Amino acid sequence: MVDIEHLQFGLETFGDIVANEDGSLQTAAASIRQIVREGKLADDLGIDVFGVGEHHRPDYSVSSPETVLAAISAVTKQVKLATAVTVLSSDDPVRVYERFATLDALSNGRAQVMLGRGSFTESFPLFGYDLTDYDDLFNEKLGLYDALRNEKAVTWSGKFRAALKNQEVYPKTENGKLETYIGIGGSPESVIRAVNVGYKVIIAIIGGQASRFKPYIELYHAAAKELGKPEFPIAVHSHGFIADDEDEAVEVAFKNIKANFDRIGLTRGWAPMSREQFEGETKVGSFYVGDPETVARRMAATIDLLDLGRFDLVYGAGNQTAAQRERMIELYGTKVIPRVKEILTEKAAVK
Repeated sequence: MVDIEHLQFGLETFGDIVANEDGSLQTAAASIRQIVREGKLADDLGIDVFGVGEHHRPDYSVSSPETVLAAISAVTKQVKLATAVTVLSSDDPVRVYERFATLDALSNGRAQVMLGRGSFTESFPLFGYDLTDYDDLFNEKLGLYDALRNEKAVTWSGKFRAALKNQEVYPKTENGKLETYIGIGGSPESVIRAVNVGYKVIIAIIGGQASRFKPYIELYHAAAKELGKPEFPIAVHSHGFIADDEDEAVEVAFKNIKANFDRIGLTRGWAPMSREQFEGETKVGSFYVGDPETVARRMAATIDLLDLGRFDLVYGAGNQTAAQRERMIELYGTKVIPRVKEILTEKAAVK
């Protein structure tokens, strides 16, 4: 049963370029500054987590999410500051840990690392890595990150990085350990990997019905029990858009999500998104689109079905205006989240 009292709600942005009202696009720099404003808005509204993604391509503005999160930390008080995700495979675990320990200091313990293998692979050639080493890179670097996370001297050697001999990372965190999630896309191997290191899990549900992912959640809990590892509430993230008017929400979302997915699909062999496909995703799939009541009901159903501890809505896909993005955040914080809790409380009362 869902623990409604401790249920968390987050927002994530991948750093999409913001549109002006006339349809022209803002600069990446202006888009980054807009994200800082949105992070403050999320904090003002009491949203639990604000996440920023890492990308190295022209259609996204953020290549260094922890730097953006540091700026947000200066204008916020409560919201957790997360990456969505940090591409560990093409990064240096030592630098990752030290950057986030610094963010944790600046934010008074609100940093949250979300590690991933990288569904976008532009960072691999950029930083000198071979995609044929995709799995090995992540496994090795996760092992080193895990050792560093204990904040004690580490002696380590591997294939992709210089060895460490009795080395420590600085600064130390005040809590003694960085809060860390592993982002997974839905493979048994990814689930078991997360269980083995004892990390929290966030599942990317970006296509299809939520019920498809229930076996992975069951595997997580079963494996944790069998291996004697800690169990944590599962988190998921999915795309969405909220507007005051249902029809407006659908049209804005279709225009922008389609453009976003079609652009990505050019390099991945995806067929262009059809209206039928989009509507299927919004009605029973992974897009949470509509007015506050529609989105709240769909979110509550997913949270209840998967027994989640956290739901993050990915906002701003495509090239939405600042006004559209900010209104969506306002509706999420003031209408959707309270309504989701209300629906779940009503369901719990009749179970």
